[in-house]
This record gives sequence, C-alpha cells and structure tokens, in this order.
Amino acid sequence: MFHATTILAYKGKNKAVIGGDGQVSFGNTVLKGNATKIRTLYQGKILAGFAGSTADAFNLFDMFEAHLEACKGDLLKSVIAFSKEWRKDKYLRRLEAMMIVLNKEKIFILSGNGDVVEPEDGEIASIGSGGNFAISAARALAKHSSLDEEELVRESLMIAGELCIYTNQNIKILKLED
Repeated sequence: MFHATTILAYKGKNKAVIGGDGQVSFGNTVLKGNATKIRTLYQGKILAGFAGSTADAFNLFDMFEAHLEACKGDLLKSVIAFSKEWRKDKYLRRLEAMMIVLNKEKIFILSGNGDVVEPEDGEIASIGSGGNFAISAARALAKHSSLDEEELVRESLMIAGELCIYTNQNIKILKLED
C-alpha cells in the first residue's frame, strides 16, 4: 500500500498557502523523498495538492484544470463539476485519492468518493498520512502564535514530519498573495 504524502492548506487574511512533504512510501520503504505533490492551476489563481497514488495525481490535476477552464476559474462550480465526474467514472471511483484545492476566498477537500468538503473553519485543511498531525499543529499555531500563513504551513508540516513515519521534512510551499 502506498502512503504518498501530507498536504496542508491555509487560507489566511493575507495569503492562501498550500504545502506538502516530499515522501512517497511503499509499505515500510521510502521510494522517493523529494516528490512534488502540489501545483498552481488556472493562470496561477488556484492551488492544489494531492494525496494518494502519485500515478493518478497527474490525471486528476489535468481533469480538474479542465473543469476550471470550462468554469472560467470559478472554484465552487469547478469542484462540483469535478466531483460529479469523479463519482460517475467507474475507474476514478476506485482511486484512494484526495485533493485539496483553494484560492484566496475558498478552500475545499475533494475525495475519491466524489465528496466536496469545505472545512468547518473555512481556513485550514489537510489530507494524507500525516494530515491529522499537520492540521493539529496548524490549528494550535494559528491560535497561539503570530506566524504568517507561509511560516504556519511550513512549521506545521515540519511537526507532522517529526511524528508521522510516512511524512518527511522536505517541504514544498506554494502561495497566492494579494
């Protein structure tokens, strides 16, 4: 079984930020330590991250970007159209995959079951093997520190990398600023 990543996204007051670690594991073996599992989409206005089989990531990113183009960058319309396609496609439904997509206004988690979830606080979302560690750290840092959005995501992922055996500290970050 693949354990592919930890992805954390934070939509703050000044920036929207997504980060991911670089580890791809197969069972108890690290296959790669410097994978990139986050992307900028739709003319640099949307951030996305993927957890699950890396082979499927490129296909899902391309499919989602096609929906962004068709919806002229409207994130909400795009996630709904994408989730419908994901739910209806027999091959895609079998994927054990998740995505986080965000812009400066909205953040969504997309699951392989076709679910679209907007985080309760509307600000922080995580997926992947170390996602619970990363979101716990992010919530604590958001509440009790003065870190900016990018630093908060980086530090939270570093903490997850200390705790989760499927997460490393080779962190990559993308951001959208005003």
